Amino acid sequence: MQRLTALFSAALLATGLMATTAHAQQSQEPAQDSMTSQQAPAQDFSDDQLQQFADASQEIAVVSQEYTERLQAAEGEQAQQEVRSEANDEMIQIVEDSGLDVETFNAIGQAIQQDPEMMQRVQEMAKQS
Repeated sequence: MQRLTALFSAALLATGLMATTAHAQQSQEPAQDSMTSQQAPAQDFSDDQLQQFADASQEIAVVSQEYTERLQAAEGEQAQQEVRSEANDEMIQIVEDSGLDVETFNAIGQAIQQDPEMMQRVQEMAKQS
């Protein structure tokens, strides 16, 4: 159980990188309300979406660990930024390959932090995959 919680924690931390990049890309749209990106949307997610989240989270946790080690070994701010950018791109690709978009992935991540029952469902899905 601790392994799964750590897995989702790593995935959620990793999504912070994606959210920062996504927000930076959207900053060109001045109509964007900054509060909407900070609140988890009140929506129901399908079992398929939750399964996609669970699968992507497992892959992201592995990538996150790999890039954390590379980040620690990187010397200088420029090298660290390159590692962060590469990690971010890879994690976004994992999410998109799972069938979710980054916004939905992050919304599910926020929702499971606030809903213990949903967290339990996603952990069960991760165990079975």
